[in-house]
Amino acid sequence: MKATKQQKQQIHILTKNDKSLKEDLVQFATGDRNKTSTNDLNFDQANQVIEKLGGSAHEYENWAKFDRNKKSHMQILSICRTLRWTKTHPIYGTVVDLQVLSEFIKGKKSPVKKPLLKMDKNEVSKIIVALEGIVETEFKK
Repeated sequence: MKATKQQKQQIHILTKNDKSLKEDLVQFATGDRNKTSTNDLNFDQANQVIEKLGGSAHEYENWAKFDRNKKSHMQILSICRTLRWTKTHPIYGTVVDLQVLSEFIKGKKSPVKKPLLKMDKNEVSKIIVALEGIVETEFKK
């Protein structure tokens, strides 16, 4: 997952817009001399830079936490598998990548912008319809 806008802003503030310092820290965190922008950082690397500068690490707010006893939530996970929004887990094998789902829910294309567990039935159904639309678009290609 990429660094958030808030993380990038905090890095710029903590480096007092010292471009050279920021570039050095990005190279340090990524381990790549060719990367010099905060846009090159992932979430964890940005936290590493922030902590190195004396700031407080950001916590990831996962909006994709779900209730496995709700059929609608399980339907969302099924659609995510269809979309191949998955990752490999050392114990459970291939699982839905909840960060990808969370970022979708937070993003521009989501019809409801709040955590899945705080949505009512109508809002969850809007998410399902939106995800099904993505499936249709993806498989028409």
